[in-house]
Amino acid sequence: MTYYKEQRIKLLFEKLSNEKRGGLGVFITASDPSLQISQDILRGLPAAGADMIEFGMPFSDPMADGPTIQAAGLRALKAGGSLKRTLEMVEVFRKTDNNTPLILMGYYNPIYNYGVENFLNRAIAAGADGLIVVDLPPEEDGELCLPAIKHGLPFVRLTAPTSDNERLPVILKNASGFIYYVSIMGITGTQSFAIEGVRNSVKSLKSHTELPIAVGFGIKTKQDVSEITRIADAAIVGSAVVDVIEKSLDANGNGNAKTVEDALALVQDLASGIRPKPQL
Repeated sequence: MTYYKEQRIKLLFEKLSNEKRGGLGVFITASDPSLQISQDILRGLPAAGADMIEFGMPFSDPMADGPTIQAAGLRALKAGGSLKRTLEMVEVFRKTDNNTPLILMGYYNPIYNYGVENFLNRAIAAGADGLIVVDLPPEEDGELCLPAIKHGLPFVRLTAPTSDNERLPVILKNASGFIYYVSIMGITGTQSFAIEGVRNSVKSLKSHTELPIAVGFGIKTKQDVSEITRIADAAIVGSAVVDVIEKSLDANGNGNAKTVEDALALVQDLASGIRPKPQL
């Protein structure tokens, strides 16, 4: 059994605390719009200002995602994306970056088909730092969460505006790494957050857990990042980055150097909401 020994998530949030700032998490879908372009974007994210990365495992039925990320998943699958390829991309990323936390995000079906033990061993060996699996509630912890804990791999929990004081202890019981607070009701990329609602929810969450709180869904601009990181430990941006990727594609859906440039330029701009712009 491969055991996760890294502490990249923990070390990141300690670093952010010492720097007295929030962090920026960025989501992209592996192999969107192609293996090489996706790998180039992935490699460039830390220098552009991403403190951590959520790497989407492409799946044909991403029920929690809006049209933008759904389309990215379909492009990735069309380009030959798979769970196996995603893990290979993580391995390549780790050859040049041994510090940036990378969390695999997606759905259980591809993991189940790959084999849970095989997946956990391979993900840890490749260099993944945690899992976010959106369609496995706490009642199904035996499927993947508890095996991940046995391997020492952080299992990040999602909470939502509907997660009340009775439900939260159930959700948080086996959580590790950080807590992902979903700031809106519904799917990704379709609405904007209400800052007062987020503020109240983060305050409530912090009374239930000592884990860092990252907020995602509905965060699109550097102003959003700035607002969120005043009240939470990190802001996560996904659909806005994926949308820029999509807009750069040609009529045949192919990417180019501009795809990488535009995606990283947006991340650089988002990061300027919490710190001076880095030099790409």
